[in-house]
Amino acid sequence: MRTPPLLRRDWLTDEHIRKDYELLERELQRDHPDLAARIRLLRPVQAQMLRLTDNTAELLLAVQGIFYDEDENDTADFLLVPVNDGKGAKADDGKHWSLLLVDRRNRENVVAYHYDSSRRKSNVASARQLAERLGANLQAARMAQQRNNHDCGVFVVDGTRALARRLAEGERPDEEPLHLDNLVADRRALQDRLSGRTHSRSPNPLMRLG
Repeated sequence: MRTPPLLRRDWLTDEHIRKDYELLERELQRDHPDLAARIRLLRPVQAQMLRLTDNTAELLLAVQGIFYDEDENDTADFLLVPVNDGKGAKADDGKHWSLLLVDRRNRENVVAYHYDSSRRKSNVASARQLAERLGANLQAARMAQQRNNHDCGVFVVDGTRALARRLAEGERPDEEPLHLDNLVADRRALQDRLSGRTHSRSPNPLMRLG
C-alpha cells in the first residue's frame, strides 16, 4: 500500500504510523534482534479493533496473535500501542493520538504506561479501554507537550522510537515509568523516513536506536 505524502500541517493517518512502525521493526530486527523478539509494535487498525470489538472470540484470537510467536510461545514482554479516540474501524477517524507502553514482563502484574502530548489528556478513556483488553493496569507517564493541533501523531511515532531505543539500551520501567519529558517531535525526519530520503540534518539522539 502506498503511503500518502505527509505535509507540514497534516494529521497522521493509520497508514503513516503503520509505515513508520514497519521501518522501526526492520531496524530492531537488524540491530537488536533479542529485543525485536520480545517487543510488539501494534498497528493502529489492530489497536482500534482490540478497543472496540464486542466479539469475545475475535478479541481472544487477536490477543493471542499479538502475544504468541510462531512457535506458540508467549514472548511479548513489551507492547507499543498507538491509541486513538476514533469510533470506526479505522483509527484515524478520531481527533487525537497518544501512546501506550505495555510492560508484560510480570504476567501477573501487567502495566500500561500512557503517554499523551496533549494537556487535555482526552485519550485517557480510550487508553483505559485498550489497557483492560490487554490485561493491564493503566498508569500515566510524562511526555513533552505539543504546541500545535496537528503533531500528536508525530509525538506517537517519535515517542515509540525513543522508548524502543531506551529498551534496547537496557532501561526498564522498574522504579518509575520511562518518562519522555525531553522528547522532540521531528516531523521533517518522519517525512524523510516515509519518503525513503536520507535525513539531511544532524540526527536527533532521541530518534536513534543506538
